[in-house]
Amino acid sequence: MALLSTHTWLFYLLLGALGLGVLTSMGIGWLHFFKQSGVRRANYFYGILLIAAGLTLLHNMLILSSFYEHYPQYKFFPIYLTLALPPLLFFHIKLNLYPSYRLRWTDAKHFLLPLGQWLFFWQVFLGSEAYKLVADRHFYHPFYGAMEQAMYISLFFAYLYFCWRYIRERAARAHTHKERKQIWYMRKLVKALWVLFAIHTAFIVSDFVAYEVFFVNLRSVKIFVGLGALSYAALVYWLSVYGFQVLLWGRRVFGR
Repeated sequence: MALLSTHTWLFYLLLGALGLGVLTSMGIGWLHFFKQSGVRRANYFYGILLIAAGLTLLHNMLILSSFYEHYPQYKFFPIYLTLALPPLLFFHIKLNLYPSYRLRWTDAKHFLLPLGQWLFFWQVFLGSEAYKLVADRHFYHPFYGAMEQAMYISLFFAYLYFCWRYIRERAARAHTHKERKQIWYMRKLVKALWVLFAIHTAFIVSDFVAYEVFFVNLRSVKIFVGLGALSYAALVYWLSVYGFQVLLWGRRVFGR
């Protein structure tokens, strides 16, 4: 992601929007750990999802603000958690739809890639200064590079599909108004994520194709960089808005 070097009022407005998204998502995420209504484990997964999404947004914000240029020793502090977002969303939906489901050891496979990404960042962050200097985004790197972005996109759409299937299957067997209301909320969450993530994906793919195929660096185009950052921020805002709604009306809608 390119840096916006000219500090115009639009630049500060963009940083303000991203910063507000970070604070909102992490604040609402933290409150989900104290949410009494609904399925506690589903609440925890959603709380972790919001915090992970907010931390990843913070990483993007620090790149845009040139923070890592001035403090390169913090570049690999483990707050970039893209691969954790899809499975966290999936288990939030699954546990809400099937509250009697008990997590098994086999479910750990869903978090192998997120764990690997988190440990990779810790390894670089705690490594030598020389190692930090050569560590950067690389094309075939599974945790920070083009391959990671490809997995991020693929996994997000795959898990959205799985969520949608679970919602449809559960909706076919919903008998009470309360169950149908719960499913309606989750369907609204997933449908909006389909659209927002498709827009976010368009920016990622456009950047890659322009650079690798047409040798055009879109990261030098400020409007593209700004809108690309906002495309991910929109995802975080939507997750936060949904989380806030659930906190307000959770006992009435998701209470058990």
